[in-house]
Amino acid sequence: MSDQEPQHTNRLATETSPYLLQHAHNPVDWYPWGDAALARATELDRPIFLSIGYAACHWCHVMERESFEDQATASLMNENFVAIKVDREERPDLDAIYMDAVQQMTGSGGWPMSVFLTPDGRPFYGGTYFPDQPRHGLPSFRQVLAGITEAWRDRRDEIEQSGRALAQAIAEEGRHAAHGAAAAELDRPVLDEALAAIERGFDARTGGWGGAPKFPQPMTIEFLLRQAATRIGDDRPLAIGRRSLDAMANGGIHDQLGGGFARYATDALWLVPHFEKMLYDNAQLARAYIHAWQLTHDDRSREVALDTLTFMERDLLTPDGGFAASLDADTAGVEGATYVWSLAEIEAILGVEAATEFCRAYRVTANGNWEGHTILSRVGEGDEQQLKESRDKLFAVRQKRPQPARDDKVLTSWNGLAIAAFADAAAAFDEPRLAAVAAGAADLLLTRLRDANGRLSRSWKDGRAVAAGTLEDYTHLADGLLALYQATFDEPWFVAARELADQVLAHFADPAGGFFDTADDHEALITRPKGLQDNAIPSGGAMAAEVLLRLSAFTADDRYRTAAESAVAGVTAYALRFPTAFAQWLNAMTLATGDVVEIAIAGDPTSVDAQGMLAEVRKGYRPLSVIAVGTSATVQLLADRPLRDGRATAYVCRNFACRAPVTEPADLAAQLTSDS
Repeated sequence: MSDQEPQHTNRLATETSPYLLQHAHNPVDWYPWGDAALARATELDRPIFLSIGYAACHWCHVMERESFEDQATASLMNENFVAIKVDREERPDLDAIYMDAVQQMTGSGGWPMSVFLTPDGRPFYGGTYFPDQPRHGLPSFRQVLAGITEAWRDRRDEIEQSGRALAQAIAEEGRHAAHGAAAAELDRPVLDEALAAIERGFDARTGGWGGAPKFPQPMTIEFLLRQAATRIGDDRPLAIGRRSLDAMANGGIHDQLGGGFARYATDALWLVPHFEKMLYDNAQLARAYIHAWQLTHDDRSREVALDTLTFMERDLLTPDGGFAASLDADTAGVEGATYVWSLAEIEAILGVEAATEFCRAYRVTANGNWEGHTILSRVGEGDEQQLKESRDKLFAVRQKRPQPARDDKVLTSWNGLAIAAFADAAAAFDEPRLAAVAAGAADLLLTRLRDANGRLSRSWKDGRAVAAGTLEDYTHLADGLLALYQATFDEPWFVAARELADQVLAHFADPAGGFFDTADDHEALITRPKGLQDNAIPSGGAMAAEVLLRLSAFTADDRYRTAAESAVAGVTAYALRFPTAFAQWLNAMTLATGDVVEIAIAGDPTSVDAQGMLAEVRKGYRPLSVIAVGTSATVQLLADRPLRDGRATAYVCRNFACRAPVTEPADLAAQLTSDS
């Protein structure tokens, strides 16, 4: 980057989002979304050009270089539009609304998202990436600007009518989502049908679902693992889940040297990644591998889970204790440059003998497997200690290469997912240090992104909390806090999780059932979004249902279960038709229809007695269980649970009926086995 003073500086220079700051020195007169931009559009009576993207987006960078850094293009924008730049990760509400508009207009969507709006925010034309010159059947961005300028001047009535019609269509779709599908009975056959549909769509050859580009689907895999844990004698769910996990672990989508996963594979074989690394993918995948290990005790699952957490801690943890959002796909403008290898490089670093074994195990050839280079994938066997030493040597060299840029903003919902992953690993692998990492992130979110009224902000960077929290921020953080409580039994985490759930009921609940994505006092937009479908992260509504169901088991508070069951019943029909798009709802449904086992261990969590019984609880994967340990009634599950003979005492309850209290780990193990 040049040390020269930038020629241009626009209003984005005062923002915290790395994506917005990337555009702060464009010649475009960018505004951030807000009252000032909308008022300026009204004052000048100009259309709005709304550009939505994110820092790790490859084609966002391309469009910036081609168009937003070009003086002639910027002049057209500045003379005829009010230009607004939005980071989709900071404003998922805006992204959802206008992505819906682009999809209705074009039949598809993606980022960068390019939308033209009337001054009052109604969309009338949109697309994604527009090149600087006409190609691939796309007009150039300048042609689009000229066409919109002419239409605004000469066919204003048509534009206004189009904007009204599209805004009405989006609102109607939102109302349809708000009321959901016809409520269905919550029963086990629904899960049977969903499992059968997932099995039919499964790619048995390469794992996962769908073709190129191929995305990890951790929520679907989690559903399979939960079914495996609860369907005694049915081997199908675990086989499908493990096939997918193993295929991803061995593919190029998995960073074989540094750990963690890229966003997706551009092919159907998991070999060629789109190299950006997102916090949310890695958090969810780490958790899936942890749960797979709890079911199988397979060393590979544990290894991948831990290397993913190592990547998150090493490369994404910020000085504040939270987790950064992502690593860029590009290094110095070249996609994947940090990660790929040549045969000559590997031989020079490892020596011929070790290189021969390594190249056989990771399919390294002179010709490479991607643009003349090799993306490492695990295809063969070898001496594991020797291969580890080779990986360590190569990684040390790789660390000296230029590294991809990091988006340092700390997003509440994504950090909630990370907290859950580290907490689950701490409990499963008996690694208290991992719980400390989770606690550091939780402390940051609760002290810096939550105000005195208990309301969350969306994002934290450079000492500033920005944007109002959306539903997913409350629910995903609450889920992480419940996991952290069950890893540490520190009561403040439970208390905070319940407070967040109460905020969800107070400000996000739809009286017709389910939950809106924005609070009742959120900024007024052209519609109040209510997204039901899972995307790259779980639907906020689905996670709300899961958190509320777990809290109902902890507290016996019927408000939580009633709200959760109403939400789940409203999407059952969707989940049956599109199970991989509603997998988190299926996970919530598994809880709603299952026999949740409530495990209370009265006693000091650090005592030898309590630890002995806790070890029995943690031997397997128990997705239909909640566990509390302690002596205080702050966690209601522990109320009226006395110790027997001064020893830590376990109480196991199911379907509102409790077994006899026990003080021996073997007796607890017998109760848990009979309840599974």
